[in-house]
Amino acid sequence: MISEQRERDLDLFDRQAAYEERVLKVRELAHLVKEVLEEGFPSIIVEGEISNFKRHMPSGHLYFTLKDEQAQVRSVMWRSDAARLKFDVADGMKVYVRGRISLYEPRGDLQLYASTITPAGQGALQLAFEQLKKKLDAEGLFEEGHKKPLPFLPARIGVVTSLEGAAVRDIISIVARRFPAVELLIYPVRVQGEGAAEEVAAAIRNLNLIRNVDVLIVGRGGGSLEDLWAFNEEIVARAIYDSRIPVISAVGHQVDFTISDFVADARAATPSAAAELVVPDRAEILDTLSGASGRMKKVVGQLLDQLKLQLDRLTSHYALKQPAYLVDQKLQYIDELTRRLDTHVLHYLDTTSQRLGAAEARLNTLSPRHVLGRGYAFVEGPGGLVSSIGKIEVGESATIHLKDGTLDTLVKDKYGQEQL
Repeated sequence: MISEQRERDLDLFDRQAAYEERVLKVRELAHLVKEVLEEGFPSIIVEGEISNFKRHMPSGHLYFTLKDEQAQVRSVMWRSDAARLKFDVADGMKVYVRGRISLYEPRGDLQLYASTITPAGQGALQLAFEQLKKKLDAEGLFEEGHKKPLPFLPARIGVVTSLEGAAVRDIISIVARRFPAVELLIYPVRVQGEGAAEEVAAAIRNLNLIRNVDVLIVGRGGGSLEDLWAFNEEIVARAIYDSRIPVISAVGHQVDFTISDFVADARAATPSAAAELVVPDRAEILDTLSGASGRMKKVVGQLLDQLKLQLDRLTSHYALKQPAYLVDQKLQYIDELTRRLDTHVLHYLDTTSQRLGAAEARLNTLSPRHVLGRGYAFVEGPGGLVSSIGKIEVGESATIHLKDGTLDTLVKDKYGQEQL
């Protein structure tokens, strides 16, 4: 039986013979070379460095050059294959490219059509993880200031996980044991494989539309990096960051972190640990309340004893034993004050009366009428009191004031002192 390789060799030999004497057009030559390349190299892996990288928009195709120290080859990756890449391709990256060799006939360029790209020396998933972590950290998605506190005793917990794994059973069991009154709202999703990240993100957004959900547990049991990859997707990270409800990332791994762990408000190593973190132990709370109740009773008892002692001291005071005696004492004191007030008032009135009498006597002594009683008189003219002949004229009337009355007179003449 002739092998497949032998058949290809014979076919190539026959075509070479057929074209030895034939004049080919350029497009025929290009097409012939393309067929030979595609048949001869249906799938190869090439190691090299990415350069001249470009993502064409809006097609989404990737164009780049794969090179080493001595040669280079143009390369392209179609959008359908590029969509499966977990990391961002960049210039200078050392990679392994799996694909097929062909000829781009319009330019006659040898071209590598890539189906997969793998980082050399580092796994694609690990590289994707580091790239996304750096990007989201720069945007502030990991900042402590954005993280929300967990409620002390949630009434309803939303759980985003698979119904098929042990994670959901562990959460239900632990919550029922620690605090049975807490309500669980399970939102089943795929936690690995194609489309899992989209389902997890949608579940987080939808639970945020439901009222009275106090906290979310988002996670799954353990697995490989590939199994856990849904929780390293950007769409899940942004859904957690945008959640108004506090989120606990509970992906079952002890040592490594996922992107969800960095963004979430709290991280638990396993779903079981998340359940213990978010729900307090009812027995411990009852013990705490019992101890607090005992301490409160003791404090209240001591306070009552102190108040009773103070009350006893007050009731034993002599004021409460002989209240009438105290009233009599106060009334006696009031009487004494009244007598002292009367004495002071009478003394004040007497003193004041004496001062008024003395003032009256002085006023009488100084009064003009007192002088009139001794035979004197005073004259009042049109211009007032006449103290000089110059203040009244001949022919003017005047009033003469005496001790017991007045005389109206008319000035007929006046004489100075020197004329007397």
